Amino acid sequence: MSSALGKETFGQDKLSLLVVEDNEYMLDIFVNSLKRIGFPRVQKARNGKEAVEYLKMTSRGSSPGVVDPVDIVISDLVMSPVGGLNLLQWIRDDKASPNRFLPFVMISAAADRQHVEEARDRGVNDFMGKPFAVENLYKALQRIIDAPRQYVVTQVYFGPDRRRLKTGPPHSGERRRPNEHHATIVHSKDRVLTHAEPSDVWLFKLPNYLRLKMGMTNTNQSFVLPVHVLTAAEDALKREAEGFPGWAKNYLDQISKKVASAKQLSGDRSPYFQECNLIAHELRGQGGTFGYPLITIFAKALYEMSGPSCRQSDADIEIMKAHIDAMRAVLRDKITGDGGDVGKQLFKALKVQVAKFAGDAVAP
Repeated sequence: MSSALGKETFGQDKLSLLVVEDNEYMLDIFVNSLKRIGFPRVQKARNGKEAVEYLKMTSRGSSPGVVDPVDIVISDLVMSPVGGLNLLQWIRDDKASPNRFLPFVMISAAADRQHVEEARDRGVNDFMGKPFAVENLYKALQRIIDAPRQYVVTQVYFGPDRRRLKTGPPHSGERRRPNEHHATIVHSKDRVLTHAEPSDVWLFKLPNYLRLKMGMTNTNQSFVLPVHVLTAAEDALKREAEGFPGWAKNYLDQISKKVASAKQLSGDRSPYFQECNLIAHELRGQGGTFGYPLITIFAKALYEMSGPSCRQSDADIEIMKAHIDAMRAVLRDKITGDGGDVGKQLFKALKVQVAKFAGDAVAP
């Protein structure tokens, strides 16, 4: 149990969490932050493949007392060889899944509508964007613990009800009914309410397992952490930011090597561009977390220009170099926040370089 909480704990120390993140630096950050807000039982996996292997072990019960059954999964979206969406799909649909109702929080820097909707349609419980903040993580867990949604099973979907409100998302393709009279409703294995006519929709209104495990039997009690606990966790996250420049520099070195290798090729450069694109995705998700929003902005621009539609020409390589140089300058001079006048100069210099090699290309 976290010493920061003392007697104010709600029993969250009884829950077992699995964090899936392919960046070792961020994986440790997530785990440390969870422990600081009272979740000491946290397991780690470096990608979806490792997560599946761990979850299979929990279902077999092969190591009693060593392998904790997982109560909540927190996973990054973009990982290799198995990403967050495929991990989520496995948990919801595969017969080897230890718990198809397992709460799942997806985290990604690519928190655009397409990715959010795709995760929703595969059965995610919550979606959290990067940059990462302790309060955002706490709020996502609070929603899962205090207000879990009923699970819906149809011919094409298994997962938490995608309707947070009474009306569903537009153009979802799922039929909407004004009431639940058409459905088979499951409250527990001993209490199943069936409709007079055959139904292809099942609603699972199960007991709140997480609150029961935490010992929160008072329905009027909410999982609300003291402000000082969250403040202490956020302060610790800021202190951990001191290691970010070194980590980010290593990533920029990797991109530089990929760009140099691509420059030597006259043929297909797509493998190198794809790797650069993935690294840019990582950087765009972390800069703002550690007080370097310019890294997030420049990395986002690099991620977008190096995507599948990129021409992969020599000019594109020079534009990639310009983005790398801009981020190196941010790290070298430790430019936090918006950078003020220096930040504006970096933006201007990058715009000039992009225009030089791309003509009418749109700069970030």
